[in-house]
Formats: sequence, C-alpha cells, structure tokens
Amino acid sequence: MTMPRLRTVVLVAGAALLAKRAMRRRIQHSPLWPLPTLDEPISGRGRNTTVPRMVLVTARTSPAEGVVELRLEGAGLPAWQPGAHLDLVLPSGLVRQYSLCGDPADSGAYTVATRLIGAEQGGRGGSAEVHEQLHEGVELEIRGPRNRFPLVDASSYVFVAGGIGITPVLSMVRAAAAAGADWRLLYCGRSRATMPYLDEVERLGADRTTVCAEDESGLPDLGFLADVPAETEVYCCGPDGLMDAVGAALPEGRTPRLERFSAAATAGGTAFEVELRRSGRTVKVPADRSVLAAVREEIPDVSYSCEQGFCGTCQQRVLAGEVDHRDELLTDAERDDSMLICVSRCAGERLVLDL
Repeated sequence: MTMPRLRTVVLVAGAALLAKRAMRRRIQHSPLWPLPTLDEPISGRGRNTTVPRMVLVTARTSPAEGVVELRLEGAGLPAWQPGAHLDLVLPSGLVRQYSLCGDPADSGAYTVATRLIGAEQGGRGGSAEVHEQLHEGVELEIRGPRNRFPLVDASSYVFVAGGIGITPVLSMVRAAAAAGADWRLLYCGRSRATMPYLDEVERLGADRTTVCAEDESGLPDLGFLADVPAETEVYCCGPDGLMDAVGAALPEGRTPRLERFSAAATAGGTAFEVELRRSGRTVKVPADRSVLAAVREEIPDVSYSCEQGFCGTCQQRVLAGEVDHRDELLTDAERDDSMLICVSRCAGERLVLDL
C-alpha cells in the first residue's frame, strides 16, 4: 500500500471513530434516552441566533432607588441601535433580557440597568441575582444584541416610559434629539427617587418632557394621545397597565409600538392534550398550567430558562395542531412549525410535538 493511500485510510478510520464517539455522547445526553436524537435536532435546542460572548462588569452604579446599572466591556461587541436588548446568562444559568441604555457609539461596552423585583412582587430571581452577584470584576456570558423594538424613521415621536421602562426609550430620545426630530416624552414613576435617568431626560429637553411622579400628581393624564397626528410614531415601555392604557387612549385604528418584558399569560383558555411523538407519550395540559410544566412531568430534562417566551431555549418543533402563540420572539416563519412551550398553548384540542 502506498504512503498516500495509507494516510487516507488512517484519516478515514480516525474520522469514523470520532464520529462514533460523538454520536455515543449525543445519545447519552438526550433527554429521551434510550431513544435516538435527530440527525439535525430542532426540539430542545437553544435559540443561538447570535454568538455568545463573554463580557466583564467594569462599573456598577445606582441611577435610582432599587436600580442597578452595569457597564459590560468586551472585545468585538456587535453594533446596536436604539431599542435593542441583550440576553444575560446569569451565574445560576438563568437567562434574562435587559434593554441597552448606553451610547451606541461606545463600541467597547454595553450598558444595562435593572430594577430589583422581589418575590412578593412577582419576581422570579433574575433581578435579585443581578443585584446580589454582578459586581465589578465578574465575567458573564451575553447573547445578542437583538432588536424587536426598533426606532423607525419619522418626523415626530411620542415616547411614554414607566419606571425602568425608560431604559430602551432613553437611547431613542437621544437619537431623536440628535436628529433634530420633533419629540415628546411622558415619563411616569412611583416617585422621582425611583425614576432612573430622570436628570438626563430633562437635560435632553425639559420643555419636551413631562414627569409624572405618582406620589406628587397621581396617575398620568393620557388624554393628549387622542390628538396625536397620524405621522407621529408612539413608543411605550413600562408596566402592562400603562401600555394597555396608552393603546386605549390613541385614536381608533392606531396602535403604539410596545416593548414587553413580561410575557402574555401562560394559562387561560381550555385544557388540551399534547402528544410527544418520539417518546410515545401523551400529556394533558390543564387550563391553569403551561405546556412546559406538563411536559416536564414526563421529560424532566427538557430545556428551558426564562419561562416568559423571550430566550427561545424551550423552542419545540410542532408536527400537528394549531398553536396559540404567546411569545415575543419567534418569527412568522418559525411559528409555522414550532412554538415556545413555556408560554404558548394549543388553539384547539390537541398538539403533536417532536419530543
């Protein structure tokens, strides 16, 4: 046997051995063991639409009571536009989404801010982990940025922000002011002490900014929205009640551009069945439980993280049935054959998942 041919045989044999070992590891790590995983798995796969990167917390400040701002520095950070957000992979493995509120021209760092939300307020541990564990010198993984709340070109804008909802709006106000666009901001909060970046927005345009602190003036007056011209873009980020009120106050047929970081209710509607095709099991999903909760009783290792329909970790392939999509992430094309089982439900009586 000639030397080139021998070398080829050795390379082929080595590749086959590596492939065999990789397949063995893959099967052993499958949540459906001893069933084989797919050659090109879709179900249970994280949504890696952006490359994970490591950043370093280089500064930590408090722009308001109960709010922490972090400066995250790293190499080769992608550019971003107003309205974009990051996924932060916290030390515990939780994935949480935070709006970028720094300067897009600062290519070496991202800035995010989060308010502490305790368990008694419905918090699920993410903000507490940020406040307690992310200090200067801590390294963490990020994914993104992504932007589902982009600032579109317009001659005029109305921005409405509630509390920590100022974070995506802040960069928009800066951009509108820099572009010389006509803009107006209504900034609401419980008190001035709890409203981050209040001084900055007033510097950007005190005559264009209306501050509504509830302990001073009560709930905001949204009556002015009834007269918003058709060419004016309306943006709102804040508590669900505020965003719903803004939508109701606009002229008929007008809808605001919204940024929600709390998913639609996972319960509600009727009970239904979910067939897990590859495992040969069927689970019942009551009206007051999520598909994820029901599936985990049969497959405890099914992948999930945020439980709010934002991170995409629980994305599963749908083989049959009509989905009631309640997430804030999937594209229309992805919704044709997949769903996020942490929040979305069945629009009928039965779903079939590739699990």
